[in-house]
Amino acid sequence: MITRAPDSKEDLLVLALDTSTASLAAALVRGDEVLRDIQSLAERNHSVHTVSVVKSLLTECGIQPEELAGIAIGQGPGSYTGMRIAVAVGKTLAWVWQKPLVGVSSLEALGYGAWQSAKNRVTVRPVWIVPIMDARRGQVYTSSFEAAGSTQGSWKRLAKDGIRMMNDWADKLAADACSLEAASKPAAIWVVGELQLHQAEVDRLRSLSPDIEVLGIPYVLEGRSVAALGLARLAAGESDEAHTFIPNYTQLTEAEVKLQERTASLRQGPGSATEGAGTRDGH
Repeated sequence: MITRAPDSKEDLLVLALDTSTASLAAALVRGDEVLRDIQSLAERNHSVHTVSVVKSLLTECGIQPEELAGIAIGQGPGSYTGMRIAVAVGKTLAWVWQKPLVGVSSLEALGYGAWQSAKNRVTVRPVWIVPIMDARRGQVYTSSFEAAGSTQGSWKRLAKDGIRMMNDWADKLAADACSLEAASKPAAIWVVGELQLHQAEVDRLRSLSPDIEVLGIPYVLEGRSVAALGLARLAAGESDEAHTFIPNYTQLTEAEVKLQERTASLRQGPGSATEGAGTRDGH
């Protein structure tokens, strides 16, 4: 991570881009002012539209690249192919325009955006925000955050980004919440994002946590949320090294797993796989 002298957040103009989901999300934001926010349901065909969307943003807002304080990129996790497009475009623009690049968690942007969309909501006790993106076969990309006060209140991470079985994740969320003293329990648990295939588990989480309000909130990632998180990093004087910046893949592709297995088998030689299994069984 690279650091530099911090600027006033109100003065910073950031271009934000995320292609980790089916929605291509992009925005131009100056401080708390959203100049333009675009969501394009491109059926994951982001490679065709991303560059033209960036050009349209700048042209429609009358912004020149030199005016930007930096570029904020959704780093994933999410669609393996999709998220690499925003990262590739962001790295290229940061290098060509000589601008700072900051990566943000796409899951955090999803959760933060859902919380910010709850206008004028104030809670005495914290709310747990649980963003999910479908990862197939009952799995989700997910994490959790705690929001307190109003939409301008505190925000902190509770769990790392990862890929989890949704039924196991619902069990853990319920167990963690129910293990807390009454005064420390969240006022509500919001499961936000791609709910289409996982509503049954949200309903089950509700039954496992009868004294906590559990809401399932469909929500589509917005560029303004990526921008807000990126602005916070830029205002703190942070940026990432563009040349080494990579997406958060979370898990290897099936091809990569098989390649690693073949490579390990060749290195270990004949019979090693059987010996390894015997060692594990003996634990």
